[in-house]
Amino acid sequence: MTSLDKSTTPDTEPSADQKAVTQAALFDAFGGIRGTVETMLPGLLFVMIYTINKDVKVSAIAAGAVAVLLVIVRLLRKDTVKHAFSGVFGVGVGVAFALFTGSAKGFYLPGMIYGAGLGVAFTLSALVGFPLLGVMLGPVFKENLSWRTRNPGRKKAYVKASLAWGLIFLAKYAILFPLYWWGDATQLGWVLIALKLPPMVLAVYFTWVFLAKAPPPINVIAEWEAEEAAEKAAKAEKAAGGQGA
Repeated sequence: MTSLDKSTTPDTEPSADQKAVTQAALFDAFGGIRGTVETMLPGLLFVMIYTINKDVKVSAIAAGAVAVLLVIVRLLRKDTVKHAFSGVFGVGVGVAFALFTGSAKGFYLPGMIYGAGLGVAFTLSALVGFPLLGVMLGPVFKENLSWRTRNPGRKKAYVKASLAWGLIFLAKYAILFPLYWWGDATQLGWVLIALKLPPMVLAVYFTWVFLAKAPPPINVIAEWEAEEAAEKAAKAEKAAGGQGA
């Protein structure tokens, strides 16, 4: 039986250090301030240019060029590019839709469908007891999926956090989709920009509140490394004993 098979429930109350670690991990996982700016900038540029000249092609190309430039800057600085790449992929799909349909609303539609789908996924995953946020953040906290069977308090926190993400996303797109169908492209764009950051901040805040109060994560990576070290030590001891005989 490995350590992953053991049923373990940490009884340590979260400390100030644990809360700080949780905050830092969430900050890194969701891209921090720079990642947020990189996510918002191409869309903001699209809305601004389209508001001024109503030219879908120019607006879309400008947004796509900025998204690519942000990735290039990160590559040159040798920074992590996971958030920038996800941003440029989303912008690229939006640009393709806008150019193909000739409508500014096409730029926003793929992201709206994706966001609404995430809202459904977060909600359903929480309701079935396999919270999506736990799957996403488990590797960040080096606990992987140990929270499912070994840390029920942490699983409960992930369920609450995933449900919060789901409901916040669904509420956001309950506002945006009617605008997509009945509003004009400029109105939709500015409302979408206005709703880009506040729901995300609220969801991350709820996640921090729930996880900061949860039991600390079980570091399964450290457990695996300890087991490997113990096995190597046992083999070395056995080999030494055989040579002595």
